[in-house]
Amino acid sequence: MTATDAALTGGAPDVHRRTVLTGTATAIAVADMIGIGVFTSLGFQLMSLPSGFAVLMLWIVGGAAALCGALSYAELATAFPRSGGEYNFLSRIYHPMLGFMAGWVSATVGFAAPVALAAMAFGEYFAGAVPEAPPLVCGLAVAWAVTLVQLSGSQPSVIFQNAATAIKVALILVFIIAGFSVGEPQPISFLPKEGDLGYLMSAPFAVSLVFVMYSYSGWNAATYIAGDVHDPARTLPRAMFWATLVVIALYVLLNAVFLYTTPMSAMAGQLNVAQVAGEHIFGATGGRIVAGLICVGLVSAISAMMWIGPRVTVAMGEDFALLRPFARYTRSGVPATAILLQISVVTLLLLTQSFEAVLDFIQFSLTLCSFLAVAGVIVLRVTQPHLSRPYKVWAFPLTPVVFLAVTGFMMAYLLFEKPWQSLASLALMASGLALFALSKRDEART
Repeated sequence: MTATDAALTGGAPDVHRRTVLTGTATAIAVADMIGIGVFTSLGFQLMSLPSGFAVLMLWIVGGAAALCGALSYAELATAFPRSGGEYNFLSRIYHPMLGFMAGWVSATVGFAAPVALAAMAFGEYFAGAVPEAPPLVCGLAVAWAVTLVQLSGSQPSVIFQNAATAIKVALILVFIIAGFSVGEPQPISFLPKEGDLGYLMSAPFAVSLVFVMYSYSGWNAATYIAGDVHDPARTLPRAMFWATLVVIALYVLLNAVFLYTTPMSAMAGQLNVAQVAGEHIFGATGGRIVAGLICVGLVSAISAMMWIGPRVTVAMGEDFALLRPFARYTRSGVPATAILLQISVVTLLLLTQSFEAVLDFIQFSLTLCSFLAVAGVIVLRVTQPHLSRPYKVWAFPLTPVVFLAVTGFMMAYLLFEKPWQSLASLALMASGLALFALSKRDEART
């Protein structure tokens, strides 16, 4: 079977063994979801939603939407069990041109920019825990250290990812338990009070939901490595379901402990709400404790994105001669060239400090790609009713429709609030279409 034949049948060539089990696939998704967002967004939510009930409902509603997306992707991933995420799905559902467009966004900056942001955040928080540490050097060091682990082989990567994620979840649980145990309770209720239901129908609630959904981004992480997963028909749905449930529970409990231990007035409008809460719970050393907690969390997030991002490039390289060098695996089952490409882009973004601008303009395209993928679940039920589906999404069509409604609102918000960045995002997608056309023309000549 050639690489092209494999693409048309929905599977990749057996260039390496399927070694990722349910635990590791779950760990990758959990690690990818829990980044910096949950530790920073509460302060801005409290400025317009001064209600414990409304804030927790925000994270529950956002989590439910993420779960709807995860279950929808699970149907696609088990029907087309190949690495690549949206590149794989959109190619099969609509046209290889759309798949290439989505893959181009992911392979260039879709993962590199979030990795750079996480690495820079690691440097800043590490400097908070260890004064005088240079943030940029620390950011570069952690990004390259994680990359070296990825390059060392599939088994060390599995061990490192599982351990880093387990430590992160354990530390968050310790923080939550300590907060409820020793923190000074605030006069706040998590049950609905008069006027609270009105917040759920307000514009600030809808706007805050956009940023909550970004904090949940990563629920689809396991689909990017579907080609690495053992028994994907069973593993992928379980991993995506449990990963999303774990993160929903952690996010709701984290925000509850922030509100339980710290006055709203002290957190409203603050970016570093976790640090503020840590100081209220643990005293003067609380800030350093929280900084260390966030650093550990960012290491596992960087590791997850450095693992899954290159697999998109690999899938594209298997299908297109222009990108063929990036499809090569080492004897230890590592796509070294693709990994080195991503860390090179990460390094460039860190050195130029341009990753925040890149993140701003790729948000629309990433959201649009996930929207098209979930819409594809409905499209395939109509166009290919007899397609083999080892897993079918629950409560169809309600589940994908819920996700489409939320992401549709997000795209409308981005177009209204950030029109130029959204247009630039569309321009990046257009450049992918142009490269697709160029690649096809070159193939036709050979």
